[in-house]
Amino acid sequence: MCLTIELKKLLSWMAMFLAILIPGALYLGLHQSSPETEVLETGSWGLSFQTPGQPPVADATADQLGQYDAKYIGDTGKKTIFLTFDCGYENGCTATILDVLKKHNAPAAFFVVGNYITSQPELVCRMAEEGHIVGNHTWSHPDMSSISDEKTFSEQLERVKAAYREATGAEMPNYYRPPQGVYSENNLKMAQKLGYRTVFWSLAYVDWKTDAQPTESEALEKLTQRVHNGAVVLLHNTSTTNAAILDRLLTEWEGMGYTFGTLGELYGDEA
Repeated sequence: MCLTIELKKLLSWMAMFLAILIPGALYLGLHQSSPETEVLETGSWGLSFQTPGQPPVADATADQLGQYDAKYIGDTGKKTIFLTFDCGYENGCTATILDVLKKHNAPAAFFVVGNYITSQPELVCRMAEEGHIVGNHTWSHPDMSSISDEKTFSEQLERVKAAYREATGAEMPNYYRPPQGVYSENNLKMAQKLGYRTVFWSLAYVDWKTDAQPTESEALEKLTQRVHNGAVVLLHNTSTTNAAILDRLLTEWEGMGYTFGTLGELYGDEA
């Protein structure tokens, strides 16, 4: 009789335990996201450089971005660097940058805003003629994460494409970089739906302040210490320091065994 009572108590306690445990486990199972499906937070693209010569820790993983045809880094098993320049306006440096790239036979991608195309059509044509990619940096450089409707989002990109077509007679490749790296998951989805590939970066430094340029030695030190396999490099065409050091920088990187790749190679379209 006592055994039966104790058994009933035990079964009752087990039932209560399972009643608490099972719903909790189901909740966690439904809400725990894999790296590939984890929601990306709205914000400005950021990097943390922790070990010299190694890729930084980024705000999102390659897998998280990859589901939207977005990338920030290439194959970390290969000593390939992907050079990109953001072009908000002309500061007298771009011709020198193009001269250096030509000297080193180094391909690059130039992400341009609408005003850059309309005010500097000759430089844009030269970029394309010398084999570089001219990518889309939006028409007016807004915070794209604040744009929630596809029509407005599309207009920012399509106006740039139309200006590029008028200036060069060619179609602009569908590579897109959000201004200041500010993005939202919805932006990435809209860009993908419109046929764009979003290109972030894995190597950059503060080079955009034209009234507070880093010294040449500071810039060279940061860029040679932070370089890593598969690096997507972001430089600004407005930087006088970048124009001054680029020849030495590419020479140093070449001496370290690096070669320069295209965005087509980054995305696996080219060998």
